[in-house]
Amino acid sequence: MSHPPRSVTRPEVLKKVRELCLSFPETSEKEAWGGPTFRVKGKMFVMYMDNHHGDDRVALWCNTDADERYALVSGDPNRFFVPPYMGPRGWLGVRLDKRLGWKRIGVLVEESWRRTAPPKVRALFDGD
Repeated sequence: MSHPPRSVTRPEVLKKVRELCLSFPETSEKEAWGGPTFRVKGKMFVMYMDNHHGDDRVALWCNTDADERYALVSGDPNRFFVPPYMGPRGWLGVRLDKRLGWKRIGVLVEESWRRTAPPKVRALFDGD
């Protein structure tokens, strides 16, 4: 008999992720695949994963550029990885349990939001 994966995070980590992701215009949170996802105008830009299928990682999966993903994963495989399912679509796994600063995480989340947001919504954020 298998047991459900245990949570490896603390509530304050998810709280910080929510604050960060929901700080961008036209964003919302939706529960999907057993965890929170963050969307802009209905399109997903970040997934929060807590011990996904027993991998012992607390991570964000972010929509990113394939070249940037390759550079990050090859340069720091302890903090960055190619996530299952979404990896072939260019997504990046960002470990939240490996002392990556919130400022850097914020930059990655913003880049993911920008890649996903429609131009009119990005213009709102940029003040155009």
